Amino acid sequence: SSYVLFDDPDARELFEEDIKKFEKQFIENYEVSVLDEVQYCKDAGRKLKYLVDSGHRLWITSSSEIILSKEILSFLVGRVSILKLFPFSFEEFQVAKSQRELTQSILERMIWEHSTYGGYPKVVTTDDIEMKRTILNDIYETMLLKDVARVFSIEDIRVLEDFSRYLAVSIGEIISYENISNDLGVSFQTIKKYLDAMEKSYLVCRVYPFFTNKRKEIVKRPKIYFIDTGLRNSIAKNFDSKVDGKLFENYVFSELLKLNVVPKYWRRKTKVEVDFVVEREKELIPIEVKLNTQVGKIERGLRSFIATYKPKNALIVTYKGEKGREKIGGCDVYYTDILGMKKILS
Repeated sequence: SSYVLFDDPDARELFEEDIKKFEKQFIENYEVSVLDEVQYCKDAGRKLKYLVDSGHRLWITSSSEIILSKEILSFLVGRVSILKLFPFSFEEFQVAKSQRELTQSILERMIWEHSTYGGYPKVVTTDDIEMKRTILNDIYETMLLKDVARVFSIEDIRVLEDFSRYLAVSIGEIISYENISNDLGVSFQTIKKYLDAMEKSYLVCRVYPFFTNKRKEIVKRPKIYFIDTGLRNSIAKNFDSKVDGKLFENYVFSELLKLNVVPKYWRRKTKVEVDFVVEREKELIPIEVKLNTQVGKIERGLRSFIATYKPKNALIVTYKGEKGREKIGGCDVYYTDILGMKKILS
Protein backbone atom coordinates (compact mmCIF):
# COMPACT_ATOMS: atom_id res chain seq x y z
CA SER A 1 0.00 0.00 0.00
CA SER A 2 1.03 3.63 -0.42
CA TYR A 3 0.59 6.42 2.11
CA VAL A 4 0.31 10.01 0.93
CA LEU A 5 0.39 12.81 3.48
CA PHE A 6 -0.90 16.02 1.93
CA ASP A 7 1.25 18.13 4.20
CA ASP A 8 3.87 17.29 1.56
CA PRO A 9 3.74 20.27 -0.84
CA ASP A 10 5.03 18.21 -3.79
CA ALA A 11 2.31 15.57 -3.42
CA ARG A 12 -0.32 18.25 -2.96
CA GLU A 13 0.81 20.22 -6.01
CA LEU A 14 0.89 17.11 -8.20
CA PHE A 15 -2.60 16.07 -7.05
CA GLU A 16 -3.98 19.54 -7.81
CA GLU A 17 -2.18 20.13 -11.11
CA ASP A 18 -2.05 16.71 -12.80
CA ILE A 19 -4.21 13.95 -11.34
CA LYS A 20 -3.04 11.38 -13.92
CA LYS A 21 0.62 11.88 -13.03
CA PHE A 22 -0.35 11.66 -9.36
CA GLU A 23 -2.20 8.44 -10.12
CA LYS A 24 0.85 6.93 -11.84
CA GLN A 25 3.27 7.91 -9.06
CA PHE A 26 1.22 7.24 -5.93
CA ILE A 27 -1.77 5.03 -6.81
CA GLU A 28 -1.33 2.86 -9.88
CA ASN A 29 1.00 0.15 -8.58
CA TYR A 30 -0.56 -0.28 -5.15
CA GLU A 31 -3.45 -2.46 -4.03
CA VAL A 32 -4.58 0.17 -1.50
CA SER A 33 -3.61 3.84 -1.17
CA VAL A 34 -4.08 5.90 1.99
CA LEU A 35 -4.64 9.63 1.42
CA ASP A 36 -4.39 11.72 4.59
CA GLU A 37 -6.15 15.12 4.76
CA VAL A 38 -6.68 15.25 0.99
CA GLN A 39 -9.82 17.35 1.47
CA TYR A 40 -7.73 20.54 1.60
CA CYS A 41 -6.65 20.13 -2.03
CA LYS A 42 -8.44 22.01 -4.79
CA ASP A 43 -11.32 20.10 -6.37
CA ALA A 44 -10.48 17.04 -4.26
CA GLY A 45 -13.93 15.46 -4.59
CA ARG A 46 -13.92 15.29 -8.38
CA LYS A 47 -10.35 14.01 -8.54
CA LEU A 48 -11.06 11.28 -5.99
CA LYS A 49 -14.15 10.28 -7.95
CA TYR A 50 -11.93 9.85 -11.01
CA LEU A 51 -9.52 7.61 -9.06
CA VAL A 52 -12.34 5.50 -7.60
CA ASP A 53 -14.09 5.21 -10.97
CA SER A 54 -10.76 4.02 -12.39
CA GLY A 55 -10.93 1.04 -10.05
CA HIS A 56 -8.51 2.10 -7.33
CA ARG A 57 -9.06 1.28 -3.64
CA LEU A 58 -8.57 4.32 -1.45
CA TRP A 59 -8.55 4.95 2.28
CA ILE A 60 -9.23 8.62 2.93
CA THR A 61 -8.34 9.75 6.44
CA SER A 62 -9.34 13.01 8.09
CA SER A 63 -9.68 14.49 11.55
CA SER A 64 -13.30 15.40 10.83
CA GLU A 65 -16.09 13.61 8.98
CA ILE A 66 -18.03 16.84 8.57
CA ILE A 67 -15.17 18.41 6.59
CA LEU A 68 -14.95 15.31 4.41
CA SER A 69 -18.71 15.40 3.92
CA LYS A 70 -18.65 18.93 2.57
CA GLU A 71 -15.54 18.67 0.43
CA ILE A 72 -15.47 15.05 -0.75
CA LEU A 73 -18.20 12.59 0.24
CA SER A 74 -20.89 14.25 -1.87
CA PHE A 75 -18.89 13.17 -4.96
CA LEU A 76 -18.60 9.57 -3.76
CA VAL A 77 -22.22 8.67 -2.97
CA GLY A 78 -22.64 4.90 -3.27
CA ARG A 79 -18.89 4.38 -3.50
CA VAL A 80 -17.81 4.96 0.09
CA SER A 81 -18.10 3.49 3.59
CA ILE A 82 -17.35 5.56 6.70
CA LEU A 83 -15.34 4.15 9.60
CA LYS A 84 -15.21 6.29 12.74
CA LEU A 85 -12.02 6.03 14.77
CA PHE A 86 -11.90 7.38 18.31
CA PRO A 87 -8.68 8.34 20.09
CA PHE A 88 -6.96 5.35 21.70
CA SER A 89 -8.98 3.44 24.29
CA PHE A 90 -7.23 2.42 27.50
CA GLU A 91 -6.41 -1.00 26.05
CA GLU A 92 -4.92 0.58 22.91
CA PHE A 93 -3.04 3.04 25.10
CA GLN A 94 -1.67 0.10 27.09
CA VAL A 95 -0.44 -1.61 23.89
CA ALA A 96 1.12 1.62 22.59
CA LYS A 97 3.00 1.96 25.88
CA SER A 98 4.09 -1.72 25.79
CA GLN A 99 2.79 -2.05 29.35
CA ARG A 100 1.74 -5.65 29.93
CA GLU A 101 1.82 -5.77 33.72
CA LEU A 102 -0.95 -3.88 35.52
CA THR A 103 -0.54 -3.67 39.26
CA GLN A 104 -2.89 -1.26 41.04
CA SER A 105 -0.23 1.46 41.17
CA ILE A 106 0.66 1.03 37.48
CA LEU A 107 -3.03 1.09 36.53
CA GLU A 108 -3.56 4.33 38.45
CA ARG A 109 -0.50 5.93 36.86
CA MET A 110 -1.59 4.92 33.37
CA ILE A 111 -5.14 6.17 33.90
CA TRP A 112 -3.64 9.46 35.13
CA GLU A 113 -1.59 9.85 31.94
CA HIS A 114 -4.38 8.67 29.63
CA SER A 115 -6.99 10.94 31.21
CA THR A 116 -4.62 13.91 31.46
CA TYR A 117 -3.20 13.83 27.93
CA GLY A 118 -5.82 11.79 26.10
CA GLY A 119 -5.60 9.18 23.38
CA TYR A 120 -4.55 10.92 20.18
CA PRO A 121 -1.84 8.60 18.78
CA LYS A 122 0.83 11.26 18.31
CA VAL A 123 0.30 12.45 21.88
CA VAL A 124 0.41 8.91 23.29
CA THR A 125 3.63 7.97 21.48
CA THR A 126 5.42 11.14 22.59
CA ASP A 127 7.12 10.88 25.98
CA ASP A 128 8.03 14.54 26.41
CA ILE A 129 5.36 16.31 28.50
CA GLU A 130 5.81 19.72 26.89
CA MET A 131 5.61 18.17 23.43
CA LYS A 132 2.35 16.44 24.39
CA ARG A 133 0.89 19.81 25.36
CA THR A 134 2.15 21.42 22.17
CA ILE A 135 0.59 18.70 20.02
CA LEU A 136 -2.74 19.02 21.84
CA ASN A 137 -2.73 22.78 21.36
CA ASP A 138 -1.97 22.29 17.66
CA ILE A 139 -4.90 19.85 17.37
CA TYR A 140 -7.17 22.39 19.08
CA GLU A 141 -6.10 25.23 16.82
CA THR A 142 -6.35 23.12 13.66
CA MET A 143 -9.58 21.23 14.35
CA LEU A 144 -11.58 23.95 16.07
CA LEU A 145 -10.17 27.37 15.28
CA LYS A 146 -9.45 26.62 11.62
CA ASP A 147 -11.40 23.61 10.32
CA VAL A 148 -14.63 24.02 12.27
CA ALA A 149 -14.64 27.79 11.83
CA ARG A 150 -14.15 27.45 8.06
CA VAL A 151 -16.65 24.66 7.42
CA PHE A 152 -19.40 26.24 9.53
CA SER A 153 -18.68 29.83 8.43
CA ILE A 154 -17.81 31.01 11.95
CA GLU A 155 -16.26 34.45 11.76
CA ASP A 156 -15.88 35.42 15.42
CA ILE A 157 -13.03 33.15 16.50
CA ARG A 158 -12.77 34.85 19.90
CA VAL A 159 -16.33 33.84 20.80
CA LEU A 160 -15.64 30.29 19.57
CA GLU A 161 -12.58 30.14 21.85
CA ASP A 162 -14.55 31.50 24.81
CA PHE A 163 -17.35 29.02 24.18
CA SER A 164 -15.00 26.04 23.93
CA ARG A 165 -13.35 27.03 27.23
CA TYR A 166 -16.77 27.46 28.84
CA LEU A 167 -17.63 23.88 27.89
CA ALA A 168 -14.22 22.61 29.00
CA VAL A 169 -14.75 23.83 32.56
CA SER A 170 -18.39 22.68 32.59
CA ILE A 171 -17.95 18.98 31.81
CA GLY A 172 -20.55 16.79 33.47
CA GLU A 173 -22.86 19.71 34.22
CA ILE A 174 -26.39 20.12 32.89
CA ILE A 175 -26.14 23.00 30.47
CA SER A 176 -28.56 25.79 29.73
CA TYR A 177 -28.25 27.48 26.34
CA GLU A 178 -29.86 30.57 27.82
CA ASN A 179 -27.33 30.78 30.65
CA ILE A 180 -24.38 30.32 28.29
CA SER A 181 -25.83 32.97 26.00
CA ASN A 182 -26.08 35.43 28.89
CA ASP A 183 -22.63 34.58 30.28
CA LEU A 184 -20.86 35.01 26.93
CA GLY A 185 -23.02 37.85 25.64
CA VAL A 186 -23.96 36.13 22.37
CA SER A 187 -27.26 34.98 20.93
CA PHE A 188 -29.01 31.70 21.74
CA GLN A 189 -28.80 30.78 18.03
CA THR A 190 -25.03 31.35 18.00
CA ILE A 191 -24.55 29.05 21.00
CA LYS A 192 -26.55 26.27 19.33
CA LYS A 193 -24.65 26.73 16.05
CA TYR A 194 -21.27 26.52 17.77
CA LEU A 195 -22.26 23.48 19.83
CA ASP A 196 -23.62 21.70 16.74
CA ALA A 197 -20.35 22.44 14.94
CA MET A 198 -18.22 21.07 17.78
CA GLU A 199 -20.35 17.95 18.12
CA LYS A 200 -20.37 17.19 14.38
CA SER A 201 -16.59 17.54 14.41
CA TYR A 202 -16.27 14.92 17.20
CA LEU A 203 -14.88 17.33 19.75
CA VAL A 204 -17.73 17.14 22.25
CA CYS A 205 -20.81 15.04 22.79
CA ARG A 206 -24.18 15.86 24.30
CA VAL A 207 -25.51 13.32 26.79
CA TYR A 208 -29.28 13.39 27.16
CA PRO A 209 -31.40 12.33 30.13
CA PHE A 210 -32.92 8.90 30.51
CA PHE A 211 -36.53 9.14 31.66
CA THR A 212 -39.87 7.38 31.75
CA ASN A 213 -41.74 9.82 33.99
CA LYS A 214 -41.86 13.39 32.67
CA ARG A 215 -43.45 14.65 35.86
CA LYS A 216 -40.66 13.42 38.17
CA GLU A 217 -37.56 13.21 35.97
CA ILE A 218 -35.46 15.64 33.92
CA VAL A 219 -36.35 15.08 30.27
CA LYS A 220 -34.56 17.64 28.06
CA ARG A 221 -31.42 19.44 29.14
CA PRO A 222 -28.16 17.72 28.11
CA LYS A 223 -24.78 17.43 29.76
CA ILE A 224 -21.58 18.02 27.79
CA TYR A 225 -18.50 15.81 27.70
CA PHE A 226 -15.37 15.95 25.56
CA ILE A 227 -14.52 12.92 23.45
CA ASP A 228 -10.83 13.29 24.33
CA THR A 229 -9.92 14.38 27.85
CA GLY A 230 -6.47 15.53 26.80
CA LEU A 231 -7.99 17.99 24.34
CA ARG A 232 -10.38 19.13 27.05
CA ASN A 233 -7.47 19.80 29.40
CA SER A 234 -5.63 21.71 26.69
CA ILE A 235 -8.63 23.95 26.06
CA ALA A 236 -9.20 24.45 29.80
CA LYS A 237 -5.45 25.06 30.26
CA ASN A 238 -5.51 22.60 33.14
CA PHE A 239 -2.97 19.79 33.32
CA ASP A 240 -3.16 19.09 37.04
CA SER A 241 -0.89 16.50 38.59
CA LYS A 242 -3.93 14.70 40.01
CA VAL A 243 -7.12 13.33 38.47
CA ASP A 244 -10.17 15.18 39.77
CA GLY A 245 -13.75 13.95 39.91
CA LYS A 246 -15.05 15.83 36.86
CA LEU A 247 -12.13 14.74 34.70
CA PHE A 248 -12.49 11.10 35.73
CA GLU A 249 -16.22 11.21 34.98
CA ASN A 250 -15.45 12.55 31.48
CA TYR A 251 -12.78 9.87 31.10
CA VAL A 252 -15.27 7.09 31.92
CA PHE A 253 -17.70 8.62 29.42
CA SER A 254 -14.99 8.57 26.74
CA GLU A 255 -14.23 4.91 27.41
CA LEU A 256 -17.95 4.07 27.22
CA LEU A 257 -18.11 5.66 23.77
CA LYS A 258 -15.31 3.38 22.61
CA LEU A 259 -17.48 0.40 23.57
CA ASN A 260 -20.11 1.69 21.12
CA VAL A 261 -22.30 2.56 24.08
CA VAL A 262 -24.60 5.60 23.99
CA PRO A 263 -24.74 6.69 27.64
CA LYS A 264 -27.49 8.82 29.13
CA TYR A 265 -27.77 10.35 32.58
CA TRP A 266 -30.64 10.13 35.06
CA ARG A 267 -31.84 12.88 37.35
CA ARG A 268 -35.01 13.34 39.35
CA LYS A 269 -36.45 16.78 39.87
CA THR A 270 -35.56 16.28 43.54
CA LYS A 271 -31.92 16.42 42.24
CA VAL A 272 -30.90 12.85 43.02
CA GLU A 273 -29.05 11.50 39.99
CA VAL A 274 -26.95 8.77 38.41
CA ASP A 275 -23.96 9.72 36.26
CA PHE A 276 -24.68 7.35 33.37
CA VAL A 277 -27.35 4.88 32.29
CA VAL A 278 -26.56 2.45 29.49
CA GLU A 279 -28.60 -0.28 27.85
CA ARG A 280 -27.03 -3.65 27.06
CA GLU A 281 -29.10 -6.50 25.64
CA LYS A 282 -32.30 -4.68 26.64
CA GLU A 283 -31.12 -4.39 30.26
CA LEU A 284 -30.59 -1.03 31.96
CA ILE A 285 -27.28 -0.61 33.80
CA PRO A 286 -26.78 2.48 35.98
CA ILE A 287 -23.17 3.64 36.40
CA GLU A 288 -21.83 5.88 39.15
CA VAL A 289 -18.31 7.32 38.83
CA LYS A 290 -16.21 7.93 41.94
CA LEU A 291 -12.58 8.87 42.49
CA ASN A 292 -12.61 6.84 45.68
CA THR A 293 -15.24 4.76 47.43
CA GLN A 294 -15.81 1.91 49.86
CA VAL A 295 -17.87 -1.23 49.38
CA GLY A 296 -21.24 -0.62 51.00
CA LYS A 297 -21.20 3.11 50.38
CA ILE A 298 -23.98 3.66 47.85
CA GLU A 299 -25.31 7.16 47.36
CA ARG A 300 -28.97 8.12 47.35
CA GLY A 301 -29.19 8.63 43.59
CA LEU A 302 -28.11 5.10 42.72
CA ARG A 303 -30.34 3.62 45.43
CA SER A 304 -33.26 5.61 44.03
CA PHE A 305 -32.62 4.38 40.48
CA ILE A 306 -32.36 0.76 41.68
CA ALA A 307 -35.62 1.09 43.61
CA THR A 308 -37.39 2.68 40.63
CA TYR A 309 -36.13 0.59 37.71
CA LYS A 310 -34.97 -2.62 39.43
CA PRO A 311 -31.94 -3.30 37.20
CA LYS A 312 -30.15 -6.63 37.50
CA ASN A 313 -26.72 -4.97 37.63
CA ALA A 314 -25.28 -1.61 38.62
CA LEU A 315 -21.69 -0.32 38.49
CA ILE A 316 -19.69 1.99 40.71
CA VAL A 317 -16.56 2.78 38.69
CA THR A 318 -13.72 4.00 40.84
CA TYR A 319 -10.22 5.34 40.26
CA LYS A 320 -8.67 4.26 43.56
CA GLY A 321 -11.50 2.79 45.61
CA GLU A 322 -12.25 -0.69 46.90
CA LYS A 323 -13.38 -3.46 44.56
CA GLY A 324 -16.18 -5.83 45.42
CA ARG A 325 -19.85 -6.66 45.01
CA GLU A 326 -23.01 -6.45 47.08
CA LYS A 327 -26.71 -7.01 46.51
CA ILE A 328 -29.27 -4.24 46.91
CA GLY A 329 -32.92 -5.14 46.40
CA GLY A 330 -32.15 -7.90 43.91
CA CYS A 331 -29.54 -5.81 42.05
CA ASP A 332 -25.87 -6.84 41.92
CA VAL A 333 -23.81 -3.70 42.55
CA TYR A 334 -20.22 -4.02 41.32
CA TYR A 335 -17.45 -1.79 42.68
CA THR A 336 -14.88 -1.89 39.91
CA ASP A 337 -12.23 -0.03 37.93
CA ILE A 338 -12.31 1.04 34.28
CA LEU A 339 -11.18 -2.41 33.06
CA GLY A 340 -13.78 -4.19 35.16
CA MET A 341 -16.47 -1.89 33.76
CA LYS A 342 -15.48 -2.78 30.22
CA LYS A 343 -15.43 -6.49 30.97
CA ILE A 344 -18.93 -6.36 32.42
CA LEU A 345 -20.32 -4.28 29.54
CA SER A 346 -18.58 -6.14 26.70
